[in-house]
Amino acid sequence: MRFTIRQIEYFIATAETGSITLASERLNISQPSISTAITHLEHELDTRLFVRHHAKGLSLTQAGQVLLVEAKRLVEQAEYMYTLASEVNEKVRGQLSLGCLVTLAAMVLPELSHSFTSAFPATRIAQMVGNHEELLGRLQRAELDVAITYDLLVPDGFEFMPLASLPPHVLVGEGNPIASRSSVRLDDLVEEPLILLDLPISREYFLGLFSTRGLNPKIATRSPHQDVIRTMVANGYGYSLANVRPRSDTAMDGRRVVRVPLSGEQKPMVIGIVTLRQSRKPRLLESFERHCQSFISDGYIPGMVAPLMERRKVSP
Repeated sequence: MRFTIRQIEYFIATAETGSITLASERLNISQPSISTAITHLEHELDTRLFVRHHAKGLSLTQAGQVLLVEAKRLVEQAEYMYTLASEVNEKVRGQLSLGCLVTLAAMVLPELSHSFTSAFPATRIAQMVGNHEELLGRLQRAELDVAITYDLLVPDGFEFMPLASLPPHVLVGEGNPIASRSSVRLDDLVEEPLILLDLPISREYFLGLFSTRGLNPKIATRSPHQDVIRTMVANGYGYSLANVRPRSDTAMDGRRVVRVPLSGEQKPMVIGIVTLRQSRKPRLLESFERHCQSFISDGYIPGMVAPLMERRKVSP
């Protein structure tokens, strides 16, 4: 065999992004290195893998589409050899494909991933961010080994390991009268404009807080982007409901937001690890689960103010 697994990985990244530039950014490898690898592969395989479109990137040829499937299988087999070797030698090594819920990723992923690879230097983490349904789908298709998400909907065939519980709260701008209150009832919010986090499962959860009490909130606007919602709230467009507690109390434009607890008993969201149910988990996955259990709890959550650590009121 006159090509390497790394060259195959460059081919896969280019095929998935449709661009040598984007593949270079994803892999943190120079563009000439990727171009050279693809040219080498095409020469060795004696077939054209891509159609080059001027100023429009690349697209796979028919041969390229067929070979992409086999290339992914080849890389998976190579990674599996690392896994087997790790288990035989009782070492933790190899690549872990980790997914994370989009509303948690910016806070949780950087510190968690770095701490794990620091503890186990022979490991790598490939990260993917998506909504709850996307993560479950990728787990089902074996595109992910594990995902960090909430417990809102975990179908049969999956396992959920709880890590930390996040009760809901109200988010308002510092000029909103609610900002000076120690807590607020859902009944007090129904006539106020709600800026709803419009993500699958999450929106049903937030609206369900109202519906279980026979209330109907006044939805002013919706957005799937958490940063957009925080900025709109900070600018006085209305209030929002959230569970995440970023350590920063500023929106993207620098304006402040204030977190106000919801009074009464409210169903929390539980952060946890989701995997496919399997009879025996690889050592790499077991090690990652144990690391998460020791690293995430009600007392500490990377990038967030954990519930048990919240000693002071956020509002001025």
